[in-house]
Amino acid sequence: MTLHQLYLALLAGGLVVLVSIVATRVAVSVGLPSLLLYLALGIVLGEDVLGIDFDNAQVAQNLGSAALAVILVEGGLTTRWSDIRELLAPAGLLGSLGVGVSTVVTAAGAHFLLGLPWQTALLLGAIVSSTDAAAVFAVLRVLPLPRRVSGLLEAESGFNDAPTVILVIVFSQTPFHVSAGSLVGTLAYELAAGAAIGLLVGWLGGLALPRLALPGSGLYPLATFALAVVAFAAAGAAHASGFLAAFLSALVLANVGLPHRAATRSFAEGLGWLAQIGLFVLLGLLVNPTELPREIGNALVIGLVLLVLARPLSVVLCLLPFRVPLREQVFLSWAGLRGAVPIVLATFPVVAGVPHSDRVLNVVFVLVVIYTLVQGPSLPLVARLLHLTPREATRQILVESAPLDVLDAELMTMTIPPTSGLHAVSVIELRLPDPSVITLIIRDGRSFVPSPDTRLETGDELLIVTTRKRRDLAERRLRAVNRRGPLAHWFDEFGAPD
Repeated sequence: MTLHQLYLALLAGGLVVLVSIVATRVAVSVGLPSLLLYLALGIVLGEDVLGIDFDNAQVAQNLGSAALAVILVEGGLTTRWSDIRELLAPAGLLGSLGVGVSTVVTAAGAHFLLGLPWQTALLLGAIVSSTDAAAVFAVLRVLPLPRRVSGLLEAESGFNDAPTVILVIVFSQTPFHVSAGSLVGTLAYELAAGAAIGLLVGWLGGLALPRLALPGSGLYPLATFALAVVAFAAAGAAHASGFLAAFLSALVLANVGLPHRAATRSFAEGLGWLAQIGLFVLLGLLVNPTELPREIGNALVIGLVLLVLARPLSVVLCLLPFRVPLREQVFLSWAGLRGAVPIVLATFPVVAGVPHSDRVLNVVFVLVVIYTLVQGPSLPLVARLLHLTPREATRQILVESAPLDVLDAELMTMTIPPTSGLHAVSVIELRLPDPSVITLIIRDGRSFVPSPDTRLETGDELLIVTTRKRRDLAERRLRAVNRRGPLAHWFDEFGAPD
Protein backbone atom coordinates (compact mmCIF):
# COMPACT_ATOMS: atom_id res chain seq x y z
CA MET A 1 0.00 0.00 0.00
CA THR A 2 1.39 3.37 -1.02
CA LEU A 3 1.14 6.48 1.12
CA HIS A 4 -1.52 7.88 -1.21
CA GLN A 5 -3.57 4.67 -0.90
CA LEU A 6 -3.23 4.90 2.87
CA TYR A 7 -4.65 8.43 2.80
CA LEU A 8 -7.58 7.24 0.70
CA ALA A 9 -8.23 4.29 3.01
CA LEU A 10 -8.15 6.51 6.10
CA LEU A 11 -10.42 9.03 4.37
CA ALA A 12 -12.94 6.33 3.50
CA GLY A 13 -12.75 4.80 6.98
CA GLY A 14 -13.21 8.14 8.71
CA LEU A 15 -16.19 9.01 6.52
CA VAL A 16 -17.78 5.61 7.21
CA VAL A 17 -17.40 6.11 10.96
CA LEU A 18 -18.85 9.63 10.79
CA VAL A 19 -21.79 8.49 8.65
CA SER A 20 -22.37 5.62 11.08
CA ILE A 21 -22.40 8.00 14.03
CA VAL A 22 -24.98 10.19 12.30
CA ALA A 23 -26.94 7.03 11.46
CA THR A 24 -26.93 6.11 15.14
CA ARG A 25 -28.53 9.47 15.96
CA VAL A 26 -31.14 8.93 13.25
CA ALA A 27 -31.84 5.38 14.45
CA VAL A 28 -32.41 6.57 18.01
CA SER A 29 -34.77 9.33 16.88
CA VAL A 30 -36.94 6.95 14.82
CA GLY A 31 -36.71 4.02 17.25
CA LEU A 32 -34.74 1.64 15.02
CA PRO A 33 -31.78 -0.49 16.18
CA SER A 34 -28.62 1.16 14.86
CA LEU A 35 -27.16 -2.17 13.76
CA LEU A 36 -29.62 -2.29 10.87
CA LEU A 37 -28.35 1.01 9.52
CA TYR A 38 -24.75 -0.22 9.83
CA LEU A 39 -25.63 -3.37 7.89
CA ALA A 40 -27.40 -1.27 5.27
CA LEU A 41 -24.34 0.96 4.97
CA GLY A 42 -22.19 -2.10 4.37
CA ILE A 43 -24.57 -3.31 1.65
CA VAL A 44 -24.54 0.13 -0.01
CA LEU A 45 -20.74 0.12 -0.01
CA GLY A 46 -20.71 -3.39 -1.45
CA GLU A 47 -20.14 -4.69 -4.94
CA ASP A 48 -23.77 -4.44 -6.09
CA VAL A 49 -24.11 -0.72 -5.27
CA LEU A 50 -20.93 1.35 -4.86
CA GLY A 51 -18.61 -1.39 -6.06
CA ILE A 52 -16.41 -2.44 -3.13
CA ASP A 53 -15.65 -6.10 -3.79
CA PHE A 54 -15.36 -8.08 -0.56
CA ASP A 55 -16.15 -11.78 -0.26
CA ASN A 56 -13.37 -13.10 1.97
CA ALA A 57 -15.17 -15.08 4.68
CA GLN A 58 -11.89 -15.88 6.46
CA VAL A 59 -11.05 -12.20 6.90
CA ALA A 60 -14.62 -11.50 8.01
CA GLN A 61 -14.39 -14.33 10.54
CA ASN A 62 -11.08 -13.14 11.97
CA LEU A 63 -12.02 -9.48 12.18
CA GLY A 64 -15.48 -10.36 13.40
CA SER A 65 -14.11 -12.51 16.22
CA ALA A 66 -11.78 -9.70 17.28
CA ALA A 67 -14.64 -7.19 17.20
CA LEU A 68 -16.85 -9.51 19.27
CA ALA A 69 -14.08 -9.80 21.82
CA VAL A 70 -13.91 -5.99 22.06
CA ILE A 71 -17.70 -5.80 22.47
CA LEU A 72 -17.62 -8.43 25.24
CA VAL A 73 -14.79 -6.60 26.99
CA GLU A 74 -16.86 -3.41 26.85
CA GLY A 75 -19.82 -5.31 28.24
CA GLY A 76 -17.77 -6.68 31.12
CA LEU A 77 -16.22 -3.30 31.94
CA THR A 78 -19.64 -1.62 32.05
CA THR A 79 -21.45 -4.32 34.05
CA ARG A 80 -21.84 -3.83 37.78
CA TRP A 81 -21.09 -6.91 39.86
CA SER A 82 -23.90 -5.98 42.24
CA ASP A 83 -26.40 -6.30 39.37
CA ILE A 84 -25.47 -9.88 38.42
CA ARG A 85 -23.94 -11.35 41.60
CA GLU A 86 -27.12 -13.24 42.51
CA LEU A 87 -27.90 -14.05 38.88
CA LEU A 88 -24.84 -16.09 37.97
CA ALA A 89 -26.59 -19.44 38.36
CA PRO A 90 -29.65 -18.69 36.18
CA ALA A 91 -27.53 -16.74 33.68
CA GLY A 92 -25.06 -19.63 33.52
CA LEU A 93 -27.87 -22.09 32.82
CA LEU A 94 -29.36 -19.85 30.13
CA GLY A 95 -25.93 -19.42 28.59
CA SER A 96 -25.19 -23.16 28.49
CA LEU A 97 -28.22 -25.44 28.82
CA GLY A 98 -30.40 -22.78 27.21
CA VAL A 99 -28.13 -22.69 24.16
CA GLY A 100 -28.36 -26.48 23.87
CA VAL A 101 -32.16 -26.54 24.14
CA SER A 102 -32.55 -23.71 21.65
CA THR A 103 -30.14 -25.40 19.23
CA VAL A 104 -31.93 -28.74 19.29
CA VAL A 105 -35.46 -27.30 18.98
CA THR A 106 -34.54 -24.88 16.19
CA ALA A 107 -32.61 -27.58 14.32
CA ALA A 108 -35.57 -29.97 14.56
CA GLY A 109 -37.86 -27.29 13.14
CA ALA A 110 -35.44 -26.57 10.28
CA HIS A 111 -35.11 -30.27 9.47
CA PHE A 112 -38.75 -31.32 9.63
CA LEU A 113 -40.40 -28.13 8.35
CA LEU A 114 -37.90 -27.15 5.64
CA GLY A 115 -36.31 -30.53 4.90
CA LEU A 116 -32.78 -29.29 5.53
CA PRO A 117 -30.01 -31.88 6.13
CA TRP A 118 -29.20 -32.42 9.81
CA GLN A 119 -25.79 -30.78 9.57
CA THR A 120 -27.27 -27.62 8.02
CA ALA A 121 -30.17 -27.67 10.49
CA LEU A 122 -27.89 -28.08 13.50
CA LEU A 123 -25.63 -25.31 12.25
CA LEU A 124 -28.58 -22.96 11.87
CA GLY A 125 -29.90 -23.92 15.30
CA ALA A 126 -26.53 -23.32 16.97
CA ILE A 127 -25.78 -20.09 15.10
CA VAL A 128 -29.05 -18.38 16.07
CA SER A 129 -29.17 -19.74 19.63
CA SER A 130 -26.89 -17.08 21.09
CA THR A 131 -28.19 -13.69 22.13
CA ASP A 132 -26.06 -10.79 20.94
CA ALA A 133 -24.09 -8.84 23.54
CA ALA A 134 -23.93 -5.66 21.46
CA ALA A 135 -27.68 -5.63 20.83
CA VAL A 136 -28.52 -6.44 24.44
CA PHE A 137 -26.18 -3.83 25.93
CA ALA A 138 -27.34 -1.15 23.48
CA VAL A 139 -31.10 -1.72 23.80
CA LEU A 140 -31.68 -2.83 27.37
CA ARG A 141 -29.57 -0.20 29.11
CA VAL A 142 -31.95 2.52 27.96
CA LEU A 143 -34.97 0.69 29.41
CA PRO A 144 -35.79 1.19 33.11
CA LEU A 145 -36.18 -2.56 33.71
CA PRO A 146 -36.02 -4.31 37.07
CA ARG A 147 -32.42 -4.97 37.95
CA ARG A 148 -32.92 -8.75 37.96
CA VAL A 149 -34.29 -8.79 34.41
CA SER A 150 -31.67 -6.51 32.83
CA GLY A 151 -28.84 -8.12 34.80
CA LEU A 152 -29.92 -11.61 33.76
CA LEU A 153 -30.07 -10.68 30.09
CA GLU A 154 -26.70 -8.91 30.19
CA ALA A 155 -24.99 -11.79 31.99
CA GLU A 156 -26.52 -14.34 29.65
CA SER A 157 -25.37 -12.43 26.57
CA GLY A 158 -21.85 -12.39 27.99
CA PHE A 159 -21.83 -16.11 28.78
CA ASN A 160 -23.62 -17.74 25.85
CA ASP A 161 -21.21 -16.83 23.05
CA ALA A 162 -18.64 -19.34 24.29
CA PRO A 163 -20.71 -22.56 24.08
CA THR A 164 -22.31 -21.36 20.84
CA VAL A 165 -18.92 -20.94 19.15
CA ILE A 166 -17.90 -24.42 20.29
CA LEU A 167 -21.10 -25.96 18.89
CA VAL A 168 -20.73 -24.18 15.55
CA ILE A 169 -17.11 -25.33 15.21
CA VAL A 170 -18.07 -28.93 16.02
CA PHE A 171 -21.02 -28.91 13.59
CA SER A 172 -18.79 -27.41 10.85
CA GLN A 173 -16.60 -30.51 10.70
CA THR A 174 -16.33 -32.20 7.34
CA PRO A 175 -17.09 -35.05 7.12
CA PHE A 176 -19.90 -34.47 9.60
CA HIS A 177 -19.58 -36.65 12.68
CA VAL A 178 -20.62 -35.70 16.20
CA SER A 179 -19.84 -37.80 19.27
CA ALA A 180 -21.82 -36.90 22.39
CA GLY A 181 -18.88 -37.78 24.63
CA SER A 182 -16.34 -35.68 22.74
CA LEU A 183 -18.79 -32.78 22.48
CA VAL A 184 -19.39 -32.72 26.23
CA GLY A 185 -15.68 -33.03 26.93
CA THR A 186 -14.81 -30.20 24.54
CA LEU A 187 -17.47 -27.96 26.05
CA ALA A 188 -16.35 -28.72 29.60
CA TYR A 189 -12.67 -28.06 28.91
CA GLU A 190 -13.07 -24.90 26.84
CA LEU A 191 -15.56 -23.30 29.23
CA ALA A 192 -13.68 -24.25 32.41
CA ALA A 193 -10.27 -23.24 31.04
CA GLY A 194 -11.60 -20.01 29.54
CA ALA A 195 -13.28 -19.05 32.81
CA ALA A 196 -10.16 -19.85 34.81
CA ILE A 197 -7.89 -17.80 32.53
CA GLY A 198 -10.29 -14.86 32.49
CA LEU A 199 -10.70 -14.81 36.28
CA LEU A 200 -6.95 -15.18 36.82
CA VAL A 201 -6.01 -12.33 34.47
CA GLY A 202 -8.71 -10.12 35.99
CA TRP A 203 -7.56 -10.89 39.53
CA LEU A 204 -3.89 -10.26 38.76
CA GLY A 205 -4.73 -7.04 36.95
CA GLY A 206 -6.87 -5.92 39.87
CA LEU A 207 -3.91 -6.44 42.18
CA ALA A 208 -1.35 -4.73 39.97
CA LEU A 209 -3.05 -1.69 38.43
CA PRO A 210 -4.00 0.13 41.65
CA ARG A 211 -0.37 -0.17 42.79
CA LEU A 212 1.12 1.24 39.60
CA ALA A 213 1.83 4.95 39.50
CA LEU A 214 1.43 5.45 35.76
CA PRO A 215 2.57 8.84 34.41
CA GLY A 216 -0.76 9.61 32.68
CA SER A 217 -4.40 8.91 33.54
CA GLY A 218 -5.03 7.87 29.94
CA LEU A 219 -2.75 4.86 30.41
CA TYR A 220 -5.09 3.20 32.92
CA PRO A 221 -7.91 2.57 30.41
CA LEU A 222 -5.36 1.25 27.92
CA ALA A 223 -3.84 -1.09 30.50
CA THR A 224 -7.25 -2.34 31.62
CA PHE A 225 -8.40 -3.04 28.09
CA ALA A 226 -5.08 -4.65 27.20
CA LEU A 227 -5.43 -7.07 30.13
CA ALA A 228 -8.81 -8.22 28.86
CA VAL A 229 -7.38 -8.68 25.36
CA VAL A 230 -4.53 -10.72 26.87
CA ALA A 231 -7.10 -12.93 28.56
CA PHE A 232 -8.92 -13.42 25.24
CA ALA A 233 -5.76 -14.26 23.33
CA ALA A 234 -4.26 -16.47 26.06
CA ALA A 235 -7.45 -18.52 26.28
CA GLY A 236 -7.60 -18.86 22.50
CA ALA A 237 -3.96 -19.98 22.38
CA ALA A 238 -4.78 -22.63 24.99
CA HIS A 239 -7.72 -23.83 22.84
CA ALA A 240 -10.12 -22.55 25.48
CA SER A 241 -12.98 -20.06 25.18
CA GLY A 242 -11.48 -16.65 24.53
CA PHE A 243 -14.89 -14.95 24.55
CA LEU A 244 -15.68 -16.18 28.06
CA ALA A 245 -12.18 -15.24 29.26
CA ALA A 246 -12.51 -11.72 27.81
CA PHE A 247 -15.90 -11.08 29.43
CA LEU A 248 -14.95 -12.47 32.85
CA SER A 249 -11.59 -10.69 33.01
CA ALA A 250 -13.25 -7.38 32.13
CA LEU A 251 -16.01 -8.01 34.66
CA VAL A 252 -13.46 -8.63 37.42
CA LEU A 253 -11.37 -5.59 36.46
CA ALA A 254 -14.42 -3.32 36.42
CA ASN A 255 -15.41 -4.23 39.96
CA VAL A 256 -12.15 -4.17 41.95
CA GLY A 257 -11.92 -0.41 42.44
CA LEU A 258 -9.46 0.46 39.67
CA PRO A 259 -8.29 4.06 39.37
CA HIS A 260 -9.96 6.25 36.73
CA ARG A 261 -12.96 3.97 36.38
CA ALA A 262 -15.05 6.62 34.61
CA ALA A 263 -12.32 7.17 32.01
CA THR A 264 -11.98 3.41 31.56
CA ARG A 265 -15.72 3.04 31.08
CA SER A 266 -15.82 5.85 28.51
CA PHE A 267 -12.81 4.41 26.66
CA ALA A 268 -14.41 0.95 26.57
CA GLU A 269 -17.73 2.32 25.33
CA GLY A 270 -15.96 4.21 22.55
CA LEU A 271 -14.07 1.11 21.43
CA GLY A 272 -17.26 -0.93 21.71
CA TRP A 273 -19.09 1.45 19.38
CA LEU A 274 -16.18 1.41 16.94
CA ALA A 275 -16.15 -2.40 16.98
CA GLN A 276 -19.91 -2.52 16.36
CA ILE A 277 -19.71 -0.08 13.47
CA GLY A 278 -16.80 -1.88 11.83
CA LEU A 279 -18.32 -5.30 12.41
CA PHE A 280 -21.77 -4.57 11.00
CA VAL A 281 -20.42 -2.65 8.00
CA LEU A 282 -18.03 -5.52 7.27
CA LEU A 283 -20.84 -8.08 7.47
CA GLY A 284 -23.00 -5.93 5.21
CA LEU A 285 -20.16 -5.93 2.69
CA LEU A 286 -19.83 -9.72 2.89
CA VAL A 287 -23.35 -10.67 1.82
CA ASN A 288 -24.68 -10.53 -1.72
CA PRO A 289 -27.99 -8.60 -1.54
CA THR A 290 -29.32 -10.17 -4.76
CA GLU A 291 -29.28 -13.60 -3.07
CA LEU A 292 -31.13 -12.53 0.07
CA PRO A 293 -34.78 -12.34 -1.13
CA ARG A 294 -34.93 -16.05 -1.96
CA GLU A 295 -34.15 -16.91 1.67
CA ILE A 296 -36.88 -14.77 3.27
CA GLY A 297 -39.29 -17.72 3.59
CA ASN A 298 -36.71 -19.99 5.24
CA ALA A 299 -35.62 -17.19 7.57
CA LEU A 300 -39.22 -16.50 8.63
CA VAL A 301 -39.86 -20.18 9.41
CA ILE A 302 -36.65 -20.65 11.41
CA GLY A 303 -37.17 -17.34 13.16
CA LEU A 304 -40.71 -18.27 14.19
CA VAL A 305 -39.54 -21.61 15.57
CA LEU A 306 -36.82 -19.80 17.50
CA LEU A 307 -39.04 -16.98 18.76
CA VAL A 308 -42.22 -18.88 19.56
CA LEU A 309 -40.89 -22.27 20.66
CA ALA A 310 -37.13 -22.64 21.12
CA ARG A 311 -36.35 -19.49 23.11
CA PRO A 312 -39.41 -19.70 25.44
CA LEU A 313 -38.78 -23.40 26.09
CA SER A 314 -35.13 -22.80 26.94
CA VAL A 315 -36.08 -19.95 29.31
CA VAL A 316 -38.74 -22.01 31.10
CA LEU A 317 -36.54 -25.08 31.51
CA CYS A 318 -33.48 -23.14 32.69
CA LEU A 319 -35.41 -21.01 35.18
CA LEU A 320 -37.41 -23.88 36.73
CA PRO A 321 -35.10 -24.09 39.78
CA PHE A 322 -35.46 -20.33 40.38
CA ARG A 323 -38.46 -18.32 41.44
CA VAL A 324 -38.73 -16.06 38.43
CA PRO A 325 -42.22 -14.59 37.87
CA LEU A 326 -44.00 -15.64 34.68
CA ARG A 327 -44.16 -12.11 33.29
CA GLU A 328 -40.38 -11.79 33.62
CA GLN A 329 -39.94 -15.14 31.85
CA VAL A 330 -42.15 -13.90 29.01
CA PHE A 331 -40.03 -10.78 28.64
CA LEU A 332 -36.79 -12.80 28.79
CA SER A 333 -38.17 -15.00 26.01
CA TRP A 334 -39.05 -12.03 23.83
CA ALA A 335 -35.85 -10.10 24.55
CA GLY A 336 -33.43 -12.72 23.23
CA LEU A 337 -31.99 -10.27 20.71
CA ARG A 338 -29.88 -11.44 17.78
CA GLY A 339 -27.33 -9.25 16.04
CA ALA A 340 -23.79 -9.52 14.78
CA VAL A 341 -22.90 -12.73 16.65
CA PRO A 342 -25.04 -15.07 14.48
CA ILE A 343 -23.76 -13.47 11.26
CA VAL A 344 -20.14 -13.83 12.36
CA LEU A 345 -20.76 -17.43 13.40
CA ALA A 346 -22.32 -18.10 9.99
CA THR A 347 -18.90 -17.46 8.43
CA PHE A 348 -17.41 -20.45 10.26
CA PRO A 349 -19.05 -23.14 8.06
CA VAL A 350 -18.26 -21.03 4.96
CA VAL A 351 -14.56 -21.06 5.87
CA ALA A 352 -14.74 -24.78 6.70
CA GLY A 353 -16.27 -25.55 3.29
CA VAL A 354 -19.50 -27.06 4.64
CA PRO A 355 -22.05 -27.78 1.88
CA HIS A 356 -24.84 -25.16 1.58
CA SER A 357 -22.93 -22.85 3.94
CA ASP A 358 -23.52 -19.83 1.66
CA ARG A 359 -27.26 -20.34 2.09
CA VAL A 360 -26.79 -20.60 5.85
CA LEU A 361 -25.10 -17.19 5.85
CA ASN A 362 -27.90 -15.62 3.80
CA VAL A 363 -30.66 -17.16 5.93
CA VAL A 364 -29.03 -15.96 9.13
CA PHE A 365 -28.53 -12.45 7.73
CA VAL A 366 -32.19 -12.15 6.69
CA LEU A 367 -33.36 -13.60 10.00
CA VAL A 368 -31.32 -11.11 12.01
CA VAL A 369 -32.62 -8.15 10.00
CA ILE A 370 -36.29 -9.17 10.13
CA TYR A 371 -36.44 -10.11 13.80
CA THR A 372 -34.35 -7.15 14.90
CA LEU A 373 -36.96 -4.95 13.20
CA VAL A 374 -39.67 -6.83 15.10
CA GLN A 375 -38.09 -7.31 18.53
CA GLY A 376 -35.96 -4.22 19.09
CA PRO A 377 -38.58 -1.45 18.74
CA SER A 378 -41.22 -3.55 20.52
CA LEU A 379 -39.28 -4.10 23.76
CA PRO A 380 -40.47 -0.91 25.53
CA LEU A 381 -44.11 -1.76 24.69
CA VAL A 382 -43.73 -5.39 25.79
CA ALA A 383 -42.12 -4.28 29.05
CA ARG A 384 -45.03 -1.91 29.75
CA LEU A 385 -47.66 -4.50 28.86
CA LEU A 386 -46.05 -6.93 31.28
CA HIS A 387 -45.93 -4.17 33.94
CA LEU A 388 -42.16 -4.38 34.20
CA THR A 389 -41.75 -0.65 33.68
CA PRO A 390 -44.13 2.15 34.68
CA ARG A 391 -45.27 4.61 32.03
CA GLU A 392 -43.24 7.37 33.64
CA ALA A 393 -40.22 5.57 35.03
CA THR A 394 -37.45 7.22 36.98
CA ARG A 395 -34.11 6.23 35.52
CA GLN A 396 -31.55 4.79 37.87
CA ILE A 397 -28.82 7.28 38.69
CA LEU A 398 -25.24 6.42 37.85
CA VAL A 399 -22.88 7.07 40.73
CA GLU A 400 -19.23 7.12 39.69
CA SER A 401 -15.86 8.00 41.13
CA ALA A 402 -14.96 10.30 38.25
CA PRO A 403 -11.34 11.44 38.03
CA LEU A 404 -10.85 15.14 38.62
CA ASP A 405 -9.31 15.72 35.20
CA VAL A 406 -12.60 14.69 33.58
CA LEU A 407 -14.32 17.42 35.63
CA ASP A 408 -11.60 19.96 34.80
CA ALA A 409 -10.89 20.14 38.52
CA GLU A 410 -7.82 20.12 40.74
CA LEU A 411 -7.38 18.72 44.26
CA MET A 412 -4.96 20.68 46.44
CA THR A 413 -3.69 19.68 49.87
CA MET A 414 -1.88 21.83 52.42
CA THR A 415 -0.90 21.71 56.10
CA ILE A 416 -1.11 24.87 58.21
CA PRO A 417 2.39 25.49 59.66
CA PRO A 418 3.19 26.99 63.08
CA THR A 419 2.92 30.80 63.38
CA SER A 420 0.80 30.85 60.22
CA GLY A 421 -1.64 33.67 59.61
CA LEU A 422 -4.20 30.99 58.71
CA HIS A 423 -4.54 30.02 62.37
CA ALA A 424 -7.93 31.06 63.81
CA VAL A 425 -9.18 32.24 60.40
CA SER A 426 -12.68 31.03 59.60
CA VAL A 427 -13.43 29.31 56.29
CA ILE A 428 -15.63 32.17 55.11
CA GLU A 429 -12.88 34.70 55.95
CA LEU A 430 -10.53 32.94 53.55
CA ARG A 431 -12.61 34.25 50.64
CA LEU A 432 -11.24 31.65 48.21
CA PRO A 433 -12.07 32.43 44.56
CA ASP A 434 -15.23 30.74 43.29
CA PRO A 435 -15.66 27.83 42.77
CA SER A 436 -12.83 26.82 45.13
CA VAL A 437 -13.96 25.10 48.32
CA ILE A 438 -12.41 23.34 51.33
CA THR A 439 -14.01 19.89 51.18
CA LEU A 440 -12.32 18.23 54.15
CA ILE A 441 -10.20 19.10 57.19
CA ILE A 442 -8.09 16.51 58.99
CA ARG A 443 -7.35 17.58 62.56
CA ASP A 444 -5.63 15.37 65.17
CA GLY A 445 -6.35 12.29 63.09
CA ARG A 446 -10.06 13.11 62.77
CA SER A 447 -11.60 14.21 59.47
CA PHE A 448 -14.69 16.38 59.07
CA VAL A 449 -16.41 18.59 56.55
CA PRO A 450 -16.04 22.25 57.57
CA SER A 451 -18.84 24.78 57.76
CA PRO A 452 -18.38 28.47 56.80
CA ASP A 453 -17.81 29.32 60.47
CA THR A 454 -15.19 26.62 61.09
CA ARG A 455 -11.91 28.16 62.27
CA LEU A 456 -8.64 26.73 61.03
CA GLU A 457 -5.94 25.65 63.46
CA THR A 458 -2.20 25.07 63.28
CA GLY A 459 -1.52 21.53 62.07
CA ASP A 460 -4.78 21.20 60.12
CA GLU A 461 -4.55 19.36 56.80
CA LEU A 462 -6.85 20.90 54.20
CA LEU A 463 -8.25 19.28 51.06
CA ILE A 464 -9.28 21.97 48.60
CA VAL A 465 -11.08 21.40 45.29
CA THR A 466 -10.85 24.09 42.63
CA THR A 467 -10.75 24.38 38.86
CA ARG A 468 -7.65 24.54 36.72
CA LYS A 469 -8.37 28.15 35.78
CA ARG A 470 -8.78 29.19 39.42
CA ARG A 471 -6.01 27.14 40.96
CA ASP A 472 -3.38 29.89 40.68
CA LEU A 473 -5.71 32.45 42.31
CA ALA A 474 -6.59 30.01 45.09
CA GLU A 475 -2.90 29.35 45.81
CA ARG A 476 -2.17 33.09 45.87
CA ARG A 477 -4.99 33.73 48.33
CA LEU A 478 -3.81 30.94 50.65
CA ARG A 479 -0.25 32.27 50.58
CA ALA A 480 -1.46 35.81 51.26
CA VAL A 481 -3.54 34.83 54.30
CA ASN A 482 -0.73 32.58 55.53
CA ARG A 483 1.60 35.61 55.56
CA ARG A 484 -0.64 38.45 56.77
CA GLY A 485 -3.96 36.93 57.93
CA PRO A 486 -7.48 37.55 56.53
CA LEU A 487 -6.75 41.25 55.94
CA ALA A 488 -3.78 40.46 53.73
CA HIS A 489 -5.02 42.59 50.82
CA TRP A 490 -5.19 45.65 53.09
CA PHE A 491 -1.44 45.24 53.56
CA ASP A 492 -0.80 44.91 49.80
CA GLU A 493 -0.14 41.19 50.24
CA PHE A 494 -1.48 39.24 47.28
CA GLY A 495 0.42 35.98 47.74
CA ALA A 496 2.91 36.22 44.93
CA PRO A 497 5.28 33.22 44.82
CA ASP A 498 8.57 33.67 46.64
